[in-house]
Amino acid sequence: MVSVPRLVVAAPASGSGKTTVATGLMAAFAGRGLAVSPHKVGPDYIDPGYHSLATGRPGRNLDAYMCGPGLVAPLFTHGAAGCDLAVVEGVMGLYDGASGQGELASTAQVSKLLRAPVVLVVDASSQSRSVAALVHGFASWDPEVRIGGVILNKVASDRHEALLREALDESGLPVLGVLRRAPQVATPSRHLGLVPVAERQADALDAVRAMGERVRDGCDLDALMSLARSAPALPGEAWEPERCPAPPTRPVVAVAGGAAFTFAYAEHAELLTAAGADVVVFDPLHDEKLPAGTAGLVVGGGFPEMYAPELSANEPLRRAVTGLARSGAPVAAECAGLLYLARELDGRPMCGVLDASARMSERLTLGYRQAVALSDSVLAVAGTRMRGHEFHRTVLEPGAGTNPAWGLHQPERRVEGFVERGVHASYLHTHWAAEPGVARRFVEGCRG
Repeated sequence: MVSVPRLVVAAPASGSGKTTVATGLMAAFAGRGLAVSPHKVGPDYIDPGYHSLATGRPGRNLDAYMCGPGLVAPLFTHGAAGCDLAVVEGVMGLYDGASGQGELASTAQVSKLLRAPVVLVVDASSQSRSVAALVHGFASWDPEVRIGGVILNKVASDRHEALLREALDESGLPVLGVLRRAPQVATPSRHLGLVPVAERQADALDAVRAMGERVRDGCDLDALMSLARSAPALPGEAWEPERCPAPPTRPVVAVAGGAAFTFAYAEHAELLTAAGADVVVFDPLHDEKLPAGTAGLVVGGGFPEMYAPELSANEPLRRAVTGLARSGAPVAAECAGLLYLARELDGRPMCGVLDASARMSERLTLGYRQAVALSDSVLAVAGTRMRGHEFHRTVLEPGAGTNPAWGLHQPERRVEGFVERGVHASYLHTHWAAEPGVARRFVEGCRG
């Protein structure tokens, strides 16, 4: 049994202020000297960057679709080990999950798997007494979801606050905070959501600091901490990456980072390390060489379309990546990594490892996917089944090579990605904790 005080921050709908409140709570409690563990429901990569900035700890995802419901609590416990408090930011509306699959991957499901109380963030900007009906509906919809209180966001005035509090007095749920409208702490967005922390640096620090101050001034932190401590102990053990016997050599696995490649699950580096690799992060925008001794390369997601000129201009690194790939060394590329390995992106030369061309598109490709490996690769043997997520506004032509990486079965059947020599490149984001053999297979490939 593991006992970690915890809260899930949810809302009736997207845009209600979950990120502001969750990040602000993390920053406010960290400012009190507490060790705060940050978590995000779903496959989102961007919010965890702000969470990490607020807490000084890796932001971690809890995705019941990609990893399965059975891994949610163990992954949470792994991330929250040794912490005084865990704050979990929800996704979309409280009861919204994977399309057509009931509660699967919803914030409500995760709150139940974690036995965690929920704090409901309500955008009160266009209502007064109706807020009580809305809160009552969410609190009574699923008796297994425990809503422990409400934080009112975008409140206009003292009079507005009084009307809202009067209405909620009859609901039986305490008002744990009231936040006034404050556009100055809004974080900028673009085509795939918030602008990542790595691209904003000082501005992101200021935004997180402002969120923390708003929450500290507008919320009852003592009452919120008391609610978090009411969460019962979680049964079972924490997830841990399976460690291989001490290898004779530890191959270097280079992992792309920096502003262009910000999408990564913390567990991937932990799995690679446990499998016997030395993980070294490099920045394709600035580093002209791969890390010394690189035996394998991981290029994850991000925004290469925003940095195509700079990535293209770094010709020495592009040549190094191409040389490594052509040598047969293991290379795993997801989404942004796929574009970086292509011949060109929006007309600018990329690495040319793949004979394909990428361009920005008006169409957003977004959603969970069921996938089966179609070709033996450095990540999986043919026939391996995994779940993943697509999230991009780019188009690659062709979308698959002679040896496709995946056959996708949701929402439509199609083949996707490339397996060539040691390269596995695909739009599909996967979570390796769901299939730990992926990291072990990759590291074994690095040993030759």
